[in-house]
Amino acid sequence: MPEALAEDRRAGDSAESWLLARFVCPASALPELAGETRSLAVVADAAVPYDPRIEAVEAREPVEFDGEVYVELPLDQTLDERLDELARLGLRAKVRCGGATIPEAAELARFIQGCRERDVVFKATAGLHHAYPTDSGEHGFLNVLAAAVFGDEEDALAAREGSFELDASSFRWGAREADAMRLRYVRGSLFHSIGSCSFFEPVEELRARGMLPA
Repeated sequence: MPEALAEDRRAGDSAESWLLARFVCPASALPELAGETRSLAVVADAAVPYDPRIEAVEAREPVEFDGEVYVELPLDQTLDERLDELARLGLRAKVRCGGATIPEAAELARFIQGCRERDVVFKATAGLHHAYPTDSGEHGFLNVLAAAVFGDEEDALAAREGSFELDASSFRWGAREADAMRLRYVRGSLFHSIGSCSFFEPVEELRARGMLPA
């Protein structure tokens, strides 16, 4: 935890701190955060206590919480049924894009499309360190954004280096363009955020492509 908090402070002090949202930690580790004032997303590996810093809870099953609840869903034959449940309960979805296993693009596309059809907001986590897909099969976070913003999910997830343009005014994929207002809408209605164990790797990926100030 000390190392994680130190890295979080370094990110908060950086020029890209506007990209930084909540500090994610397990519920079991909350006692280690006494005195910290950061807004939190808590992974429910234990009972989640009342704590005004907690803005979101992440769990594997629906839980009661007066805030955002993200339920991690497996990309298997139960996906449609689970998404129907989240839509009925007004909860959000969480998808794991890497880690022990990396989902196929078709599986991830089905998840994004399912969320879109049901108006379920989702966050994506694990493995999204790179702007574009890697040779080892990792997904690109710009590809996930394009899939959410433009549709054509499988084609968007398969797009390779140089396919997208991003600046302060818009996000572009070929002839398609989404302005800042559209991106804000998508963030509130479909693709909320990514969670990453590294803040600076995605930042450097964007900077290297001229999508952030040098």
